[in-house]
Amino acid sequence: MRTKSTKKYRINLVTLGCSKNIYDSEVIAGQLLASGKEVVHEREGNVAVINTCGFIANAKQESVNTILEYARRKEEGLIDKLFVTGCLSERYMDDLKKEIPDVDQYFGTTDLPILLKALGADYKHQLIGERLNTTPKHYAYLKIAEGCDRPCSFCAIPLMRGKHKSTPIEDLKTEAEKLAAQGVKELILIAQDLTYYGLDLYKERALAKLLRELVKVEGIEWIRLHYAFPTGFPKDVLEVIKQEPKVCNYLDIPLQHIADPILKSMKRGTTKAKTTALLEEFRAMVPDMAIRTTLIVGYPGESEDDFQTLKHWVAQMRFERLGCFTYSHEENTSAYELEDDVPEDVKQDRVNQIMELQSQISFERNQEKIGKKFRCIIDRKEGNYFVGRTEFDSPDVDNEVLVDASKHYLKMGDFVDLRIVDATDFDLYAEPV
Repeated sequence: MRTKSTKKYRINLVTLGCSKNIYDSEVIAGQLLASGKEVVHEREGNVAVINTCGFIANAKQESVNTILEYARRKEEGLIDKLFVTGCLSERYMDDLKKEIPDVDQYFGTTDLPILLKALGADYKHQLIGERLNTTPKHYAYLKIAEGCDRPCSFCAIPLMRGKHKSTPIEDLKTEAEKLAAQGVKELILIAQDLTYYGLDLYKERALAKLLRELVKVEGIEWIRLHYAFPTGFPKDVLEVIKQEPKVCNYLDIPLQHIADPILKSMKRGTTKAKTTALLEEFRAMVPDMAIRTTLIVGYPGESEDDFQTLKHWVAQMRFERLGCFTYSHEENTSAYELEDDVPEDVKQDRVNQIMELQSQISFERNQEKIGKKFRCIIDRKEGNYFVGRTEFDSPDVDNEVLVDASKHYLKMGDFVDLRIVDATDFDLYAEPV
């Protein structure tokens, strides 16, 4: 028989999925702390809150497996209560309630006040920027908008996150100031679509205006842009990147595909010619910009010709950073009405071909960096190396700069000038200047 835990009431937040979920969990933790609750992140506690991801098949399976694992712990008396929130819970709440009834309560993505009440806390509207950061103290994610208005055929995000809703500039600046006061030096701006920012509040694209306010925040030295959408990209953002040294010469712009038939079916609102011209304009305006993109292969109807078009274009564009994923057939998206007709082994082979090509491009680009000096931020010590990043690299997804810890001492969170002495396809080896 299950026995009641005698542990102190401690809430363990378990976060799955993307950086936007990390941000949401940090906000939940900040609210709980303000109500006097003890909160830990993915450590032992007698109350578990799982913030799930429901984006694609692999992420959904990981979320389900995690819920089942904590349900087992509850059954064994290792935890007292189990709550589930986030995208998977929003999208499949009724199914989850039937399949995993041991969860005490499920919550959607907009149910924060109700979740807090279930945890014995009150939602405090005045807590702008109050978060329990789970990233290293020198960088933090700053979510500038929620939801998405784009009609992309393959994407379930609007089903889980709703319509685009921008956060006011003054609130974001306040949040940035509080983060800087805690020692944060790098802000990573995130949203489903950065380039749509401001249209709902100010009736114009206001990302450039936001950046000009954020660069005024004392203590913030790098501002990085994630998840821009190519259609309707506001060109004044390029001016800010070019003019403001605090704004990194870096842009994450998921392009998904380049073959015109696939772009049309994906409802991306652009063409190969328009996308190529846009990237050429980026290069002309900000020649040193590192462009990161993500691609999807195996979309319904993707022919061998479509794939070869994509592959040749990747070789032509020589992206600094690139990730590639297999198409996931998601319920209630418009692409779900199409036949998922590309076999899984073909999808995976196409991913492998793109990533092998990108690995060679990355190797060649990294070889060009040998002998050059870069300003880097030091993220951590791992094994025999201090691990840092240039302004052209985002944490967890991009290249890393490794410094031999047996020869040099560096401090986490510091900016250091490093000279590259060797390079592989995705790592740079360096020494302090």
